[in-house]
Amino acid sequence: MLGIIMKPLIQAVLLLSLSIIGSVAHADVILKANDEVQGTWKLETTKNSPKDKHPITREDTWEFKGDKVTIFHIPREGTYYDQPPVPFEVVEGKLKIAVLGGSRFDLFTVVEKDDHNMTLKGKFGDYSYFVKK
Repeated sequence: MLGIIMKPLIQAVLLLSLSIIGSVAHADVILKANDEVQGTWKLETTKNSPKDKHPITREDTWEFKGDKVTIFHIPREGTYYDQPPVPFEVVEGKLKIAVLGGSRFDLFTVVEKDDHNMTLKGKFGDYSYFVKK
């Protein structure tokens, strides 16, 4: 009788352990300095969540240079425009980017980053997928 009870309990403990280990393995990237994002990044797609099956194709390019970021080729009403440079900084491991024309800012968590790709998570849970140019 004890064996019948223990087998499902052991399976549940193993499954819980594997899920905890899997979630620990996927930690956010903690930025230390502006240098880590310098360069030109093409925004390929955005999604509401990583599992979203309907990504939105994007056309803009973000250029991080010094302590400023400029967004180029933003589509709007059948044409494109470039946003003037705005300040950005790394704060507590995240990207803090000023919003044009005010004292507000956007805060992004770096979910993944290597020499060629970067994924940012916005403060409202949206995901932006970049490729380095």
